[in-house]
Amino acid sequence: MSHTQFSQAFLYETERHAAWGGAQLEALMAFLPDGSWTADLPTCRYRQGNVDLRVGVLGTYDAAQRSWMWGWANPELRGTPVAALSEQVGRFGQSQGIAEFTTQVIDLSGFPDPRRAAETLAFAGMGVAGAPGYISVPANPETQVYFLPEDPQVPRAALDPVTLPRTLVQAEGLLGVDAKRLVAGFFDHHGVAYRDNGGQITAELPGSVPAEIGFDEGGRIAGIRLALH
Repeated sequence: MSHTQFSQAFLYETERHAAWGGAQLEALMAFLPDGSWTADLPTCRYRQGNVDLRVGVLGTYDAAQRSWMWGWANPELRGTPVAALSEQVGRFGQSQGIAEFTTQVIDLSGFPDPRRAAETLAFAGMGVAGAPGYISVPANPETQVYFLPEDPQVPRAALDPVTLPRTLVQAEGLLGVDAKRLVAGFFDHHGVAYRDNGGQITAELPGSVPAEIGFDEGGRIAGIRLALH
């Protein structure tokens, strides 16, 4: 049976990571050089250009079958160090009752864009694992493999008050499920205390910068006000 949409529980969890995850992917792509790639799975090593990283296999997308398989479900990887981050995602899914994280192989053929659905699964897995992005590369003409970096070399995107409005607005367009969850998840990730005042979330950003994010009746971001000095 093919899936035609993701569950609400999965979308809510993914939305929590949309803002910081989008900024983090930009940081990872800026860090990785252009060039061919190689991977040695037993040693968890990935090399692209002149950069060598420790990684885990999050999952793979089969374009022919239009399906996603988690790294922890791959019989060749199950129980090995390279599947440890993927196993973390599976355990989170079990604890939260999110089926997308606990289903070994997900049939995506019912989605309008199966490849985009696979990217959403990869993004969500990255968020749950707290990884600094994900790397998507072709293993062969029909298989795309997704790696999670697990290496201090990868820069972590910081909370920048100046770019905050762009970060939040761009992220809202990724899923558009619940902007409050998006903003709350962003602040949680960066360890920023905030207050939910119903139609508004307020926080004090690094550098003692007050921030107010307002929402309309549909739950969308209606305005972002920062008191920049």
